[in-house]
Amino acid sequence: MFADMYGETYSEQGVMATTTFTTDVITQGSANKFLTDDSVTNAKLGAEYTSSVALTSGSAVAVDTSLGDVFTMTSAHSHTFNFTNVVIGDVKTLEITGSGGSYTSAFGTVNGSACTFNKIGGTYSDAAAKQLIQIKWTATNVAWYQISQIAS
Repeated sequence: MFADMYGETYSEQGVMATTTFTTDVITQGSANKFLTDDSVTNAKLGAEYTSSVALTSGSAVAVDTSLGDVFTMTSAHSHTFNFTNVVIGDVKTLEITGSGGSYTSAFGTVNGSACTFNKIGGTYSDAAAKQLIQIKWTATNVAWYQISQIAS
């Protein structure tokens, strides 16, 4: 029946002889490794999913997406964000504190190349106290983003 469902046949003796159980990983031979249910916790995630990184305001702002999930900055210039280490599926958050002035915000390159940034909604306003910009990369050269401010 197993062979009918999955197209493969295993001998009980062979599987049990090479299967190793640890706290988080089940190893079957030298090539097959499986995570046990609920073994990936927040504590085990990399910095790119759990850290906040403070950016320095300038005309060009470098954002290394491998260093954090949330990037904060207080705007002191009109600025263009340039992203590195972006991979398909990344979702990153920019939290920008406005200067109360009229600085602008733009997106530049991704991994050193041109990128299409598709705005879903919202408008950047440096006069606003806080901006939350969330970006989703559907390819390394295509991203979708939303800009939000604190409701008054």
